[in-house]
Amino acid sequence: MDFTSLNKSFINGKWIEGKSQRTFDNQNPYDGSIIQTIRLATLEQLEESFLIAKEAQKHWAKITAEDKKDVLKKVIEFLESNRNSIVDIISRETGGSVVKANVEVDLTVGLVKEALNMPDELNKVKEVPAGIENRVNRVHKLPLGVITSISPFNFPMNLSMRTIAPAIALGNSVVHKPDSQTALAGGTIIAKAFEYAGLPKGVFNCILTDLEEIGDAMLESPHSQLISFTGSTPVGKHIGKIAGSMLKRVALELGGNNPFILLKDGNVDQAVDAAIFGKFIHQGQICMSINRFIIHQNHYDKFVEKFVERVKDIPCGDPTDPKTIVGPLINEEQADKAMKIIDDAKEAGVKIALEGKREGNLITPFVFIDVENDSELAQTELFSPIATIIKADSDEHAIELANDTPFGLSSAIFTEDLTEGEQIALSIESGMTHINDQTVNDYPTVPFGGAKESGMGRFGNPWIVEEFTMTKWVSIQKEYRKYPF
Repeated sequence: MDFTSLNKSFINGKWIEGKSQRTFDNQNPYDGSIIQTIRLATLEQLEESFLIAKEAQKHWAKITAEDKKDVLKKVIEFLESNRNSIVDIISRETGGSVVKANVEVDLTVGLVKEALNMPDELNKVKEVPAGIENRVNRVHKLPLGVITSISPFNFPMNLSMRTIAPAIALGNSVVHKPDSQTALAGGTIIAKAFEYAGLPKGVFNCILTDLEEIGDAMLESPHSQLISFTGSTPVGKHIGKIAGSMLKRVALELGGNNPFILLKDGNVDQAVDAAIFGKFIHQGQICMSINRFIIHQNHYDKFVEKFVERVKDIPCGDPTDPKTIVGPLINEEQADKAMKIIDDAKEAGVKIALEGKREGNLITPFVFIDVENDSELAQTELFSPIATIIKADSDEHAIELANDTPFGLSSAIFTEDLTEGEQIALSIESGMTHINDQTVNDYPTVPFGGAKESGMGRFGNPWIVEEFTMTKWVSIQKEYRKYPF
């Protein structure tokens, strides 16, 4: 199926041309070719979408659990039957390798399959003890209402669907804005899937627009009860301020400075294998990507040698070539930003073990060694194929270095002592720690989320159920109650 014609917003079950005078060219970051041109939606169209979603949700909340599941099953059918076309779009839009694109489709389908377990949660009623005679206390879960969803460019389909599928499964409606750079994978293909599935009109609305058109209206709508956002920490803080002033809930997955720790008793060869994947999948453009390699001094030289040799052999280039691992960064601005990080580190005298190169938006891997943990290089979220390797004097020192950051999303530890490793994992200040694995892990049944400035809230079932529903207490007085006055 050719999805490139899906260049309109999806509002109230219809494909609607944007009313702005402005357009956006959705470009392939590798060769600069235009995938589609989008006429952007206006503020008025966005406000209309929230009103439509509010009314549609009232009906959708009353739909049976089985009917909700039928919609989700058809979404899965659509995604699986169009897999090859979706993989092609993900690769062309994001610059991601074929491996990355297939992983993203798998993750997306997995999210919708797990969402099939959620509609029944609305029917579960819990009874709790009553302190008053002849009373029954019952606790219900109700849909929140309208959920605002804002997704990024890096894993657009996966990071959109992890909000959209649970929200809809739990009886909510959604107003969703994907990054315009990945409008297809992050937005309109998802809308097409729900249209195919027969979702009632207005329950899912996808808006193709930008901040110049709508400002903070996605955040400030009085008709939305929760804002789900994946992106940078500065933007997340801005969202938090607005949501707090309106007493809205938030689900924020923000930036990371993820440490990969090789302890004294860790296996170097296994660590290198994991390190290559965790740093260079999707060019390091993942919030969970390894940002700092913290290596015990006993393994440091060996790790650097083996790591650099492996990095030299990573295939770089056209992401549609199945052999490619490192493709282009998403746009010229991001490539410029990465090169500035590299130039600043060189100017600061940081030692470089592998010199990469830039061709357009494609940057081949750079490896810096003997990096100081408090340096600008080590304290910057790199979001690019730049590796920084730091020497630790001891295991205790490695933990101290790992925690010396305002971020706390993901982390990894390599050790042969699994019992001690789990205790060390608990001392790492991050929402997730993986022992004898790398930092990029996600499943629909785990509590995915960060600590410190890496966000708040948890995705994954059953944690997302609490995030996306309202808990309501209903008491029933079965016989007349006598009052003291």
